[in-house]
Amino acid sequence: MFSLENKVAVITGAAGGIGGATARRFAAAGAKVVLADVGDASALARELDGLFVRTDVSDEAEVRALMDAAASAHGRIDIAINNAGKPAGGAPVTSTGADVYRDGFDTNALSVAYGIRYAVPHMRAGGSIVSTASLAGLQGQYGSAPYVASKFAVVGITKTAALELAPLGIRVNCVCPGNIATAMGATPQFAAVTDAMTPLGRPGKPEEVAALFHFLASDDASYVTGQAICVDGGMTAGPYLRLSDLMKRGPAEEE
Repeated sequence: MFSLENKVAVITGAAGGIGGATARRFAAAGAKVVLADVGDASALARELDGLFVRTDVSDEAEVRALMDAAASAHGRIDIAINNAGKPAGGAPVTSTGADVYRDGFDTNALSVAYGIRYAVPHMRAGGSIVSTASLAGLQGQYGSAPYVASKFAVVGITKTAALELAPLGIRVNCVCPGNIATAMGATPQFAAVTDAMTPLGRPGKPEEVAALFHFLASDDASYVTGQAICVDGGMTAGPYLRLSDLMKRGPAEEE
């Protein structure tokens, strides 16, 4: 079940966090992994008997070179995981400049478009593309318009690519993590309200997100495409009682 035996998987943002956990899980399931990151993932690649290609995913030429290198090494690409991303600086919408939006879009959204564009020529029927979106790709977040906009774009690109690539037998999905215990996700601000916002009462683990990537990449998910699936500990299920109580008490009682 969920075998990835002899499948060739390209994983961006693979130096740590969700990408690193995904690379480990894929290799354990039998995949030949190609790790990409702007940081150094060479040690992990050696550990997993994989290939490391240093890649800045905001650079279209580098993403193309990554996919070409993976196909050159293994003859094809079966799985493309567009996971690399970054926080995008935030301020109120009325005072956020275009440069902040561009910075977020380059790494979070255009990288996904590049990954799809340059992986597909090396894929065949049965291929799977999975990208990392966010809860911020499904709902607004106060003071985070550039990040939210870039992640909404990931969801839109995913759904459109799923329609266009279905005739080729290639599935396209994205994962929307909530508060995950990574260097990017487990910030003090988020950690302080995790219990109040998350019914499961804790941040998620990178391995728990990797498990969903594993399913979506496998042939067991052969009828799943065009989806944005949450891994959020229940945050999007509805208003959570503990958060509602906190809001009702007001500032004086919170102290």
